[in-house]
Amino acid sequence: MDFLCEIVQGLVALAALGFIVVLIIAHVTAGMVNLTRHEKEKYFLTATGEKELFPSLHDPHSRELSVVIPAYNEELRMPVMLDEAMEYLENRQKQHPSFTYEVIVVDDGSKDKTTEVAMRYSRKYGAEKFRVLTLVRNRGKGGAVRMGTMSSRGRVILMADADGATKFADIDKVEAGINDLNPKPENMAISCGSRAHLEQESVAQRSMFRTFLMYGFHFLVWFFCVRGIKDTQCGFKLFTREAALKTFSSLHVERWAFDVELLYIAQCFKIPIAEVAVNWTEIEGSKLVPFWSWLQMGRDLVFIRLRYFTGAWSLQSSNKTD
Repeated sequence: MDFLCEIVQGLVALAALGFIVVLIIAHVTAGMVNLTRHEKEKYFLTATGEKELFPSLHDPHSRELSVVIPAYNEELRMPVMLDEAMEYLENRQKQHPSFTYEVIVVDDGSKDKTTEVAMRYSRKYGAEKFRVLTLVRNRGKGGAVRMGTMSSRGRVILMADADGATKFADIDKVEAGINDLNPKPENMAISCGSRAHLEQESVAQRSMFRTFLMYGFHFLVWFFCVRGIKDTQCGFKLFTREAALKTFSSLHVERWAFDVELLYIAQCFKIPIAEVAVNWTEIEGSKLVPFWSWLQMGRDLVFIRLRYFTGAWSLQSSNKTD
């Protein structure tokens, strides 16, 4: 019995030591994101090829809706999504002339013709409706979304994936989610598109290993960061302008787990969040490498919580950035 107790005590001590080591690593490696824009990232091109300065999220809104689309090597998949989005937005404007919008495609340092493809839409619809922000270097999806969001003019801001996996018309559903939250008096609210209702069907189509990874990721999200949201990763989220400024000003993670940190920040600030079921179809050509991407996201989830816990990261006020 004494021998067993010694083993248990040794394991507990080893676990405690391991936790301390991870805590130290998380704190020491917690870099701050460089929000300074390259000179080329401060401007967009008009239809005539002239450069104009992007506005700032800190400015008052001048459009009803901004749609921010992060894109990395999306020259092939993006046109289908953009055609669907522009058809919806143009029809909505015809039906309601007071409705104004903008689309911002953020080329996240692509190596293909993503910018050239996006610029065709800018020339077709005009830079007042369609703008392209080309990043000098790849920041990651979270970094691209933030750069586009910080350059937007909308009263509400939609984050939408370039692959078109979510039916664009489902924006009506996430808008209803925002309205149901009744975001007053500070106008803070976030509405998340969700695929949770499709989970049982997806489990039936996945291998046991991928299903294990999925449930493991869900557990880590719940345990370390975000409670009450079943699907944190769907790339279809709507923010009020005020909520976008509050959350993106504090965002540190720029890769796959950025959605989790955004929602963690929102819950820390007590920003109301709605989760709304949307249509979703898996599109071939995903940049997500199943095992390594899940491993990276799992690591990021642990580090997100530990870095806020140790004070390496903190929630920021909505300060202006260059």
